[in-house]
Amino acid sequence: MTDLRVRFAPSPTGMFHVGGARSALYNWALAEQSGGTFVLRIEDTDAARNRPEWTEGIISALAWIGISGDSPHFEGPYFQSAYEAQHREAAAKLLKDGKAYHCTCTRDDVKARTGSEHQGYDGFCRDRGLTEGAVRFHTPDEGVTVVNDLVRGRVEFPNAAMEDFVIVRADGSPLFNLANVIDDIEMRISHVMRAEEHLSNTPKQQLLWEAMGAMPPVWAHVPVIVNEKRQKLSKRRDKVALESYRDEGYLAEAMVNYLMLLGWGPGDDREIMPWSEMMPMFRLEDVNPSPAFFDEKKLRAFNGEYIRALPLHVFIQRCDPWLDPSWDRTTFARVAELVQTRIAVLSEVTANVDFLFLEVPVHDQASWDKAMKPGATEILNDYAERLQDVNWDPESLKTALEEVGAAHGLKLGKAQAPVRVAVTGRTVGLPLFESIEVLGRERSLERLRTALSKLS
Repeated sequence: MTDLRVRFAPSPTGMFHVGGARSALYNWALAEQSGGTFVLRIEDTDAARNRPEWTEGIISALAWIGISGDSPHFEGPYFQSAYEAQHREAAAKLLKDGKAYHCTCTRDDVKARTGSEHQGYDGFCRDRGLTEGAVRFHTPDEGVTVVNDLVRGRVEFPNAAMEDFVIVRADGSPLFNLANVIDDIEMRISHVMRAEEHLSNTPKQQLLWEAMGAMPPVWAHVPVIVNEKRQKLSKRRDKVALESYRDEGYLAEAMVNYLMLLGWGPGDDREIMPWSEMMPMFRLEDVNPSPAFFDEKKLRAFNGEYIRALPLHVFIQRCDPWLDPSWDRTTFARVAELVQTRIAVLSEVTANVDFLFLEVPVHDQASWDKAMKPGATEILNDYAERLQDVNWDPESLKTALEEVGAAHGLKLGKAQAPVRVAVTGRTVGLPLFESIEVLGRERSLERLRTALSKLS
């Protein structure tokens, strides 16, 4: 094991953002490739968000993408709320060392003194010697704070533009920047890799690390993820919950592959790659700082590739949650290979095979209206006659319909449209004649006759 210790510190929000999943995977790659440690810390100090089921949701989502306590590289979960005493001790030390001070100013006080509601804090309480109120960190007045970022390079922050920021509220509760730094120091975090939105906090946190007499970690801020309009992904507007993709039938390995490529690539134009190949190749220095586009269509294509690459028996196992418990699994196995080549997400399995198990297929009205045109009655009637004694294999079933169609001046594509809707309920789906074979002679005839009765 090495001394590399990265941390992933999500806040419970009731859903796990795909951007957070991408950050978690980048951290996981660093830990695994170096023999280091991935530390999971739940930032649970917001009481309104401190629900056990939300924390369990984070742990479950991480496990789905392969990050769990089953690995020797995983540590946690820790909870930020458990470190409140250390946060208070750190604030007391900073006060004692003259690196922080009490302040009783309100926002209105600052506005009255500066004449602007946009002006930062003016340092009014720095030398008042107060013993109560909020606690502010004493930032330098001159020079710059330099953040050396593995993704963004050297980033300079003028100290004069940085106000004396509050680290403890007047009620004694610590704020994010202090709690975050003290937790990282306590947990010996060596690398902090997180989303770009936290970059503005970094100079403040680096000053706190230095004020506590600790060596700041290695910083890396990865690019924001945007939608097709190049807007930052938002849970209010976009489909961002990792759980929703899991529940829709995306494969974890496809999601991992796709998320890893949001800002990073192996450099050889490959895209479909297993974790075992991506992990050792990943370098934060190779991450592109430009915004990364989350393209759900491309993700679907990735997922389809992964589905088609599954061994058939594994595909059948993966489909099981989307099959009604009453549906015969032997029957499904007969068509599974056909299904595997036609779906992009596992939830699409249901609509492809339900006609085999339902007493009456689900008839899509638009499909019915499109297929049951003048002449459909004659096609269905003649084909039903042929099905009574035809050899029951796909080729014979196809030949029989070709001959029926030819008798009515129709090519196979036109002749099979009403038959498909009568038998399966839809205009698209599995190959028709393989479907009829599995459905069986009696049930196929019954459905043709039912369709005929509806047309009469």
